[in-house]
Amino acid sequence: MLRSSQPLPGPNRRRCREDEALLGAVLDEGEQGFIIDTRSAQAAKQARMSGGGTEPKSSYPQWRRLHRPLERGRPLQESFVRLVDACSDPSLSMDRWLGRLESSRWLSHVKAALSTACLAAQCMDREQSSVLVHGAEGTDTTLLVTALAQVILDPSCRTLAGFQGLLEREWIEAGHPFHLRCARSAYSHSRLKQEAPLFLLFLDCVWQLSRQFPFSLQFGEHLLLTLFDNAYASAYGTFLCNNEKERSLCKVKESTHSLWAWLSQPEEQQKFLNPLYSHNALVIWPSVEPQSIQLWQGLFLRWIRPSQHLDEAWAEIQRLVEEN
Repeated sequence: MLRSSQPLPGPNRRRCREDEALLGAVLDEGEQGFIIDTRSAQAAKQARMSGGGTEPKSSYPQWRRLHRPLERGRPLQESFVRLVDACSDPSLSMDRWLGRLESSRWLSHVKAALSTACLAAQCMDREQSSVLVHGAEGTDTTLLVTALAQVILDPSCRTLAGFQGLLEREWIEAGHPFHLRCARSAYSHSRLKQEAPLFLLFLDCVWQLSRQFPFSLQFGEHLLLTLFDNAYASAYGTFLCNNEKERSLCKVKESTHSLWAWLSQPEEQQKFLNPLYSHNALVIWPSVEPQSIQLWQGLFLRWIRPSQHLDEAWAEIQRLVEEN
């Protein structure tokens, strides 16, 4: 699976022979690949009018383009804010609460992300085809889809060490701008233009996978919550800055400690492991039906609903597993 870090040349720009040769080299004669564009067809058309933003079909004859639009900017941030506002209002009746939840459209974003990742995974697993995931800048929805598809397809990415490697490779090294996207929380009154909870959306989708496949992920909800917390405020340098160049200029590795080093300590690692985990070499295909996508209560209701009983139940499960 490939990802596009920048728009390939449109018909109004000079053709890039190198890009054409690269994609041509991926496929053997007679094979077909898929380009999954995370922008709408209309957005791609508008980008083409300014001289880029789409792949001319004649230059990539073996590739079929599929549009699966995913929100990545202000609409996603506003959805997050509306959801948090609803979750923070204990006075709401059940009907009003459900209405606020639906109007936030957060679960719709979760469904869209999982659906697109499943499409990429199906193209690779069932069609045995190469896939290029294409986004506006290659640092947001592109990473969301490629990372989720790997969790679905690859059992090694569902282990604690493999998941950490996936985050390092697909989000940090690939240049997701954490500083810009996670500059403020949902409670902030300021609305920064480039703020958007793409990484949170990814974590939510992984939580959906862990709920639907409770034995297939080696880590539990506690790890996902810890990653969310550290993306927004952290004593470690792992999620600092926007890309590797900035981290190098700021000497992040020399001046800070790594979150992964802390998570890898045996006494800490045990807290994040799923006691029900059993290696599953198969692809895990999540359901994206409305009744299958649920609100991540452990995150969104964590400050108004005590987790004591859930924590006690989790500890009891761990004790029973260890005894047997």
